[in-house]
Amino acid sequence: MNMRSIAGSTVILLALTATAAHADDICLGDEEEKSAKAQVSALRKAEQAGSQAALFAAYRSVVGNDCIDRYDKTAFATAKANVSKLGRDLAKAAEAKGLFYSSEPVRPDGTTSAFVYFEAIGDYAEANRMMIKATQATPDNLALFKAAWNVDQGRAGLRDSKTGERAPYTSPPAYRQELAKLASANADRLMKAEEKDAPGLSGNAMAVATSTMSSLQKLKTAAEWMKYLPGGDKPAKDRADLRGDAIMKRPDPTFTQMNASAYYEFSGSPKGKEIAAQIKKKGEESQKALEKSGDNLRGAITEQSAADQKKFDKKKADLEKELGF
Repeated sequence: MNMRSIAGSTVILLALTATAAHADDICLGDEEEKSAKAQVSALRKAEQAGSQAALFAAYRSVVGNDCIDRYDKTAFATAKANVSKLGRDLAKAAEAKGLFYSSEPVRPDGTTSAFVYFEAIGDYAEANRMMIKATQATPDNLALFKAAWNVDQGRAGLRDSKTGERAPYTSPPAYRQELAKLASANADRLMKAEEKDAPGLSGNAMAVATSTMSSLQKLKTAAEWMKYLPGGDKPAKDRADLRGDAIMKRPDPTFTQMNASAYYEFSGSPKGKEIAAQIKKKGEESQKALEKSGDNLRGAITEQSAADQKKFDKKKADLEKELGF
């Protein structure tokens, strides 16, 4: 084969290789091209508008699109180089305004919280700091606390240089230790407040019902906080058992045992099932007694009706005889 043939074959091979590479690149599809160009256009508009929040949202959109650099390498490089710094600046501004945490995603209208900005750029340490500040600002907000406790869900750590995989991110122990202090303080506060309901359990039946409702609400909420502590919710459930026992020692358990049962149900004590069985048995006995009483009453009415009918028939016959019928 002469040199001209070899060169021609090489050109054909290179062309085929380029065509195959083009076919394998999913970023070169029509939809991908349309999406990439639209994001670049949005970035240019955000740059001209002057809104830092909108610019950050545009940067994130560009960086998150793996196909952008096929169509505008400058836009991709600009976004990648500036997104973290801009996010950090916006987070600090949000923190200064007291916007520590929100569950909303990044918004271009300037209402995004500091936590969300730090989370978006992967600065989890600072995001955690914002979460702690938020929980300290509203220490009795259980929903916020739960969000803080589960903050690592969905986070990914550093990428492994060998495998390319990213292990789940785990916050340092000090973060949850700080949250545990808050949970402990709330549980203690509720348990002390519940003690004020206890005297009502020795009052009349109405007082028992009212105190039980208030007491159980506090114990159940305290138990929710205790779940995040090493000992769990056992202290709250143990106290519920004691409250139930106190009610059952009253001289009128027939009228108040349902309140004791509510305590036992929360604590998981088998005493609750025993009370339920007793109530069911008494109910069945009362039903049988009522049915028997009803049967007796119906029988008496029937007998009375028969006697009255006989009297009526006799009087009728006497009258007919007297009249000569």
